[in-house]
Amino acid sequence: MNTRKLTHWDHRFLNLARFIANWSKDPSTQVGCVIADPMMRIVSTGFNGLPSGVEDTIERLENRDIKYEMVVHAERNAIIDAKRDLSGLTLYVWPLMPCSVCAAMIVQTGVSEVIATTTDNERLAASCHFDLTEAMFAEAGITLTMADPSFLDENEP
Repeated sequence: MNTRKLTHWDHRFLNLARFIANWSKDPSTQVGCVIADPMMRIVSTGFNGLPSGVEDTIERLENRDIKYEMVVHAERNAIIDAKRDLSGLTLYVWPLMPCSVCAAMIVQTGVSEVIATTTDNERLAASCHFDLTEAMFAEAGITLTMADPSFLDENEP
């Protein structure tokens, strides 16, 4: 895991991912994602939610068993919506690092860096298998940078 100092662009993209997370209708966990190229241009965005054309009923969203089977994670939505090669790009995700399933997809896309925020939620850490995410990224040569969310706010650093 990388501990490099975040740039103002990193802060901007993490703040944008946080803003986009608010678009999710999930009542318990709202996640946002931004994919940017080396020229600091936004390539794609995504948030967690049910697939397009599938009704976001409160019954589905409040039932964890159903929701977990139907939801498309923010990272996957951003990857799908990009509709282009993502080699060498950076993926920003708020408020937690990608789950192991999303990590496998990220590895396959050629993304070179993931910047996420730290979480102390043990339930999420266990269910999302963050340990596997870290292992896959390390083996695939993807830089994982974890940001302390307390350093991010609406203002630039």
